[in-house]
Amino acid sequence: MRLKALWMAVSLLAAPGVALAQGPLDQLKKAAGDAGKGALEKKINSKLKQEASKNQCSFKSGTDVLEAGCDQKLKKLTAALVDAKKQLDSGGVKNYKFEVSGHTDSTGDAAKNKELSQKRAAVIVKELVARGIPSGEIIALGRGSEQMLVKPDDTAAKKAKNRRYEIQVRF
Repeated sequence: MRLKALWMAVSLLAAPGVALAQGPLDQLKKAAGDAGKGALEKKINSKLKQEASKNQCSFKSGTDVLEAGCDQKLKKLTAALVDAKKQLDSGGVKNYKFEVSGHTDSTGDAAKNKELSQKRAAVIVKELVARGIPSGEIIALGRGSEQMLVKPDDTAAKKAKNRRYEIQVRF
């Protein structure tokens, strides 16, 4: 019993604002909620990564102009985001953003590739918003060739794998 009293006193001295605001049960509930959010985030991001991989739209070389034949892929991506949104809402998650990140291969100027990847990601965001994803819940991010899937990208096939976009949720 003395050990418990000592622990409580040390806790109060170490973090008086937190200890007074949250009892041990509140702290456990928060930890459990954080763990649940982490598991939900991991599950949703795995699904979104799969859907983005299966539903890649092509762009005209060196531009942010979509090639023809992308409509069905964008519909599937939208459906995946709507499903993710339902899971987040039912899990009680309030503050999240979907992030569309654009990626390029390593060919050419790194700064230009980053700018191009940003523009391409913005095009995908614009298309998803046009299909019903709320604009306040989705952002575009250009990564250029910072996060290549295949290194070195010294063949046409490897370069093609690195030119992509990914979608994930961020809390």
